[in-house]
Amino acid sequence: MADTMGDIGSMGGPQSCDSERTEGVMVKPKILLVDDDAALTRVLRAGIEQTGRFEVCIENNPLKAVTTAMTFRPDLVVLDVIMPGLDGGDVASLFRAFPALRGLPVIFLTAVVSKERVADPHGTFIGGVRYVAKPIDTKDLNEFIDPELPPAA
Repeated sequence: MADTMGDIGSMGGPQSCDSERTEGVMVKPKILLVDDDAALTRVLRAGIEQTGRFEVCIENNPLKAVTTAMTFRPDLVVLDVIMPGLDGGDVASLFRAFPALRGLPVIFLTAVVSKERVADPHGTFIGGVRYVAKPIDTKDLNEFIDPELPPAA
């Protein structure tokens, strides 16, 4: 992990995840999707943005998730659990290491637990964090985003 600290701590980020918020303009809550499955993140982003209520940024490289979060300044992160390089738990721990990201709410997506094993169809909580089973459709994802957003978002 030591050789990845340049990616983790640097302040650069993807150009598609602009962090500017215009004062006095109605601001949509920002959601960061972190999953190594690019096809899944594209589908989820389209479904979330289709509501017209959220601005969505995708990061498919978990080693760049902190950098992207520092640049994009999301109100919520939807984070895959199993990814190459860093798993979702490691990424969430790194978020807590940075004061600007410390209180960032996270929803974990996982293929490890099936929907049938999760008692609540909208996920389960482990250690105060919502876990949702994959595959997930955007309707289900949209239903539990609101409760996880901070009140000011």
